Amino acid sequence: MRIAQYYGHNRIRLGWIRDNYIIPMDFDGDMIDFINRQQTPSTDGNPISLDEIRLAPPVIRPSKIIAIGLNYKDHAAESGADLPALPEAPLIFAKFPNSVTGHDHNITWDINMTQKVDFEAELAVVIGKRIYDCTETEAMKAVFGYTCGNDVSARDLQFGDGQWVRGKSLDTFCPLGPWLVTPEDLPDPHSLKIQCRLNGQLMQDSNTGLMVFKVPDLIRFISRHFTLLPGDIIMTGTPHGVGAFRDPSIYMKTGDEVIVEIEGIGKLVNRCHTTG
Repeated sequence: MRIAQYYGHNRIRLGWIRDNYIIPMDFDGDMIDFINRQQTPSTDGNPISLDEIRLAPPVIRPSKIIAIGLNYKDHAAESGADLPALPEAPLIFAKFPNSVTGHDHNITWDINMTQKVDFEAELAVVIGKRIYDCTETEAMKAVFGYTCGNDVSARDLQFGDGQWVRGKSLDTFCPLGPWLVTPEDLPDPHSLKIQCRLNGQLMQDSNTGLMVFKVPDLIRFISRHFTLLPGDIIMTGTPHGVGAFRDPSIYMKTGDEVIVEIEGIGKLVNRCHTTG
């Protein structure tokens, strides 16, 4: 099942994606309400062409966005990490909920604050129920769905601060979308092609099978420390090819278009706009 949030009649609405159409749901609430109520609503009107609507982020008010660093060995290598010394447990950091934005929305920043804004294609996991200290089997049952994510990063802030939260959490720095795909339509999240293109040029080209810590490992580890709630998002890490570690480095600028594409999910498209 593919489920999207979109803007309709001055509010967030939900619908099922079928080909190039969205079928409105007869449902009063957003995605987290939908997850919590565990019901299958009826349709509400005729299919609408995706060209006629504006999609919202699949989740707009997560209690937490938990991100994972250095979860692909090739990315760890390009960043200069010592491979034998990779962490024995997932490396966790946070992105604040204000960073969430959606498909076809702008990524924006003030050039007086940062001039080194980077892209990171990631598989994002959306949690479907309250869970704490779970087993790996319980972990996979707690997944409501998957979407494309872009862990946008202000590298000058990230590396200058010595910790990552500010550089990862600026407004619009967590694009998600275009919609959410439930596990019955994506039974194996560890065999998906994942790519990122910047202005049409292929920058990242990998497979989620190369993740160091798989989805159940991540959920089990995270839930040992924090209670996970419906709608919480786990960003599972990025593969090699990010802009900061290229020679010369490549950073995004105003007018750029960045596309994250994950097999079985779709394309998350955003354009860049700067102020200042």
